[in-house]
Amino acid sequence: MSALHEQDPDIAACIARELVRQEEGLELIASENFVSRAVMEAAGSVLTNKYAEGLPGKRYYGGCVHVDDAENLARTRAKELFGAAWVNVQPHSGASANMAIYLAFLKPGDTLLGLNLAHGGHLTHGSPVNFSGLLYNAEFYGVEADGPLEGRIDMDKVREQALAVKPKLISIGASAYSRDFDYAAFRSIADEVGAFLWMDMAHTAGLIATKLLNDPLPHCHVVSTTTHKTLRGTRGGMLLLGKDYENPFGKTAPKSGRLKMMSELLDSAVFPGVQGGPLMHIIAAKAVAFGEALRPDFREYCRSVMANAKAMAAEFTSLGYRIVSGGTDNHLMLLDLTSRNVTGKVAEEALSRAEITVNKNMVPFDRNSPLVTSGIRLGTPAMTSRGLKVEDFRRIARLMDRVLSAPIDEGVAAAVRGEVHALCKAYPLYA
Repeated sequence: MSALHEQDPDIAACIARELVRQEEGLELIASENFVSRAVMEAAGSVLTNKYAEGLPGKRYYGGCVHVDDAENLARTRAKELFGAAWVNVQPHSGASANMAIYLAFLKPGDTLLGLNLAHGGHLTHGSPVNFSGLLYNAEFYGVEADGPLEGRIDMDKVREQALAVKPKLISIGASAYSRDFDYAAFRSIADEVGAFLWMDMAHTAGLIATKLLNDPLPHCHVVSTTTHKTLRGTRGGMLLLGKDYENPFGKTAPKSGRLKMMSELLDSAVFPGVQGGPLMHIIAAKAVAFGEALRPDFREYCRSVMANAKAMAAEFTSLGYRIVSGGTDNHLMLLDLTSRNVTGKVAEEALSRAEITVNKNMVPFDRNSPLVTSGIRLGTPAMTSRGLKVEDFRRIARLMDRVLSAPIDEGVAAAVRGEVHALCKAYPLYA
């Protein structure tokens, strides 16, 4: 980055400090990961210079022949990766992908049924502070407070809620739910109440692509995702259909009068519906990441992500901590700190001093505010990308326990920080 260092040393210094932070600390935020050098090179390429509104072969600008090739590679690889009939790789983020779904399937004021954010759901699935809760009538299902399904979704209660509120769209997907989903059961409920079914697989896309978790595409009317997290690509979004179908809203092509396919409505919802020009450098980086995910070693990586999460959760349990739902099926866990007399805010700050990065997170039925919380969310994708194994994650749980047992003790923080640096040095990020 010699040009950047010369022209803007202040920004260059910010980037250099962030690189040191990533290299020397433990990254345990469940929604973060480390991309390859190849993905970064594509994301920082000359494709950032090109405007390309529209779709490959149907652009509103000239000079798109090469960016068309890049986007077509991204689309072809994504379809192969997920077994999808159609994809749109242009959404700038998971949130904008989800906004396109609302635009295509709903009208303002329509009823949405999704997982409560306070129980591990997504911000864009009806939170009252988000556009999804401001423009639509958001209703929620949640997890059980106790009993054999403690911390899990009871599908009988989802059905009861769906029958009561009659949603037009049912959403699945979570940001802090450590269990897999029963898509067939969700689809049965959606069909019974006449709703569309949508899965937001942002967190688990890599684990779904490698068939290590249940596949939503055969059951859902539409699927969205981010392209980072477990998919280990650049930050961005994507839409998918397991199979294309005629739109059920009676929308026709203006000249022929034929019913438009649902893919066409979704394409139009992305652009010009919610976005302008696509980020062609990011689309190219998505293509690189999809190519990496099609390799056999990516499945082994995802296996390790899940094994590491299970080992870490088991270690915390042995240390006396409560894992919401009792464990994990995927890449994350939600640690309830209520019995430890430590808030999520205090835990996040204490661990940060030891250079262990986590995020405070509400637990179901939390008595603390979202700015304080009673828990922390932990994930294994990023450090698994660096090569850490099961025993390393067990050790990390023990290191965290030392900090959480003495959250204001600077001596403990310093000692753990030294061990963290040594562990990270053994697994260099970008050697």
